[in-house]
Amino acid sequence: MYINITDSKTAKNKGSSGELVHYLEKENRLDYKSEPEYWFNHVGSRFEPYEVRQVIDGNVAKLGKGDAKFFLININPSQKELKHLAEKYVEMDIKDQLKSYSERLMDEYARNFKREGVNSSKDLLWFGKIENHRYYGFKDKEVISGKKKRGELKDGNQLHVQIIVSRKDVTNSIKLSPMNNSRGRNEAHFRKLGQFNRVAFKQCGEDLFDRTFDFDRQLKDKMVYANILKNGIVEQRKQLDFLEKIFENVPINTLKNDIASEIATGKSSTKDIFFKAGGVELFELLLHPTTEPEAQIPDQLKKRKRKKQGIDQGLVR
Repeated sequence: MYINITDSKTAKNKGSSGELVHYLEKENRLDYKSEPEYWFNHVGSRFEPYEVRQVIDGNVAKLGKGDAKFFLININPSQKELKHLAEKYVEMDIKDQLKSYSERLMDEYARNFKREGVNSSKDLLWFGKIENHRYYGFKDKEVISGKKKRGELKDGNQLHVQIIVSRKDVTNSIKLSPMNNSRGRNEAHFRKLGQFNRVAFKQCGEDLFDRTFDFDRQLKDKMVYANILKNGIVEQRKQLDFLEKIFENVPINTLKNDIASEIATGKSSTKDIFFKAGGVELFELLLHPTTEPEAQIPDQLKKRKRKKQGIDQGLVR
C-alpha cells in the first residue's frame, strides 16, 4: 500500500482547487461513454466536480494568500492487494470497498492531528475519487529506457483513490496541515498547534487495509521493512536480517511484522528478537539455525550450550 500526501499534484494548492479538480476529472472526459466516477465522502457518493471546487474554495477563512488551502492524498494499493480484493469481491464491490476504506482512512487522518474537536472524517472537509488508470511519467524507468512514452497507460489493474482535503476543518475554524511535524515547545503549545506524523499515518493505512480485508502481508511487503532498509541504522538492518533468518521456515507473519515494527522504533535487541518468538516453540526455532555470530546468541542459551558441552565431555572421559 502506497499512501502519499502532497501539497499539490498538477495544480498549486495556494489558490483555487479548480485546476486540480479538473485534472482529476480526466478519465471522465476521456471515457465519456462509460458511467462517470463521481466524487464521494462520508456524506454522499455522487458529488459533481463543480460542487467539490465550490465547497473546498469556500472553506478558507483566515488563510493568507501564501497559505496552502488544500492537500492531495494518494491511496495506491499494490498489485498483490488489488488481486486479493479481486478474489474477494466483484468489480463494483471493490470500488465500494475502497470508498469505505478511504472514509476509515480519513478517520485516521483526523485523529493523527491530536486536536480537540477533530476526531473523525466527519470533522474534515474532503472529497475522494476513484481512478481506474495510471499513466507513465518521466520518472518511470520504462520511460527513461525508452520502452514507454510519457502519458501511456500502465498495464494491469491500476485502481486507486485520490482525495482532496481542505486545510480547514469542516467548521472552517481549525487549521490542519499534514506538513506540520512540530510537537510544540510545551504541552499547551502542542495542543494548540497540533502535529501530524506522516509515517504513522501511512502505517495506519497499511494496518487498516490488512485488518479490513484480512490481507496476510508478508514481512518484505511491510512499509516498516522498506523504511529500515532505506533509512535504518546499521544495527537495525542487522536485526532485520537476523529476524528473517530465524523465521526463514516459520510462516508466522503477524509475529514477524510486530517484531519488525519494534526494530524500527529501536525497541528490540537481537536477544529480544529471539525470545519474543514466544509463539514459536524453541525446539522449532533450533531446527532452523542462523549464521548469526556467537556473540549475538542470547546469554541464556550460551550457558545451556556450555553446560551441555561439559556433560558431553564428562561422558567421553
